[in-house]
Amino acid sequence: MEIDFATLTEYQRYKLMASLIVPRPVALVTTLGPDGTVNAAPFSMFNMVGEEPPIVMISLNRRSDDSLKDTARNIECTGEFVVHLADEATARRMHDCAFEHPPEVSELEQVGFTTLPSTHVKPPRIAETPVAFECTLFEKMETESRKVFIGQVRCLHVREGLVDTGTWRVRLEDYFPVGRFGADLYVRTRDRCTAADLPP
Repeated sequence: MEIDFATLTEYQRYKLMASLIVPRPVALVTTLGPDGTVNAAPFSMFNMVGEEPPIVMISLNRRSDDSLKDTARNIECTGEFVVHLADEATARRMHDCAFEHPPEVSELEQVGFTTLPSTHVKPPRIAETPVAFECTLFEKMETESRKVFIGQVRCLHVREGLVDTGTWRVRLEDYFPVGRFGADLYVRTRDRCTAADLPP
C-alpha cells in the first residue's frame, strides 16, 4: 500500500505518523506561568537529540483555535523547563496532567504530584518521577501546526540507586518507564530481550 502524503489532510498525516512511529517516550514537562503557577503537561513527540551539547526536543501542537498551549507560551517567555520521565508508578498521574485546565490552575495539584526545587532553572521538578532533566532553551523552530523546542540539559536528577556512577550506566533492571502507543494506549517496558532472542 502506498500513500501519497500530498493527498492527505494535516489530521490524516498526524494520525498515521503518530500511530506508526511508536512506542514513543513521553516527556512530562513543567514550566512556570507569568503568575508563578506551575504548569505540567505530557508530550510524546519528544526525544534525545544529542550529547554535546546535551539536548532534548519536544514538539507541541497548537490548539484547534491556533492558540499556544500553556507549556509553549511559558517556554517562550522564560526559556526554561524541566522534562520528567514517568514510570509505571507515576504514569496515570502523568496521563491525567494532559487534561485542560485554566493557566492559573496547576495540574500538579490536581493529580497529587509534589514538587522539589530545581537547581539550575526556576520551574520546579516533580518529586515522584524517576528522572528529571532541567533544561534551558537552546533553539526553537516553528511549523504551521507546531512549536518545536530544543532544550539544553543543565542538570539531571535521578531516583536514588538508579544510576551506577562507577560505570555511568542506568540499572535497567530497576527502571520501568512507559511509552506512548497512540490514542490513550501506553506500553510497559518489562518485556525485554536481547538481539539473540529475536527471530532471524
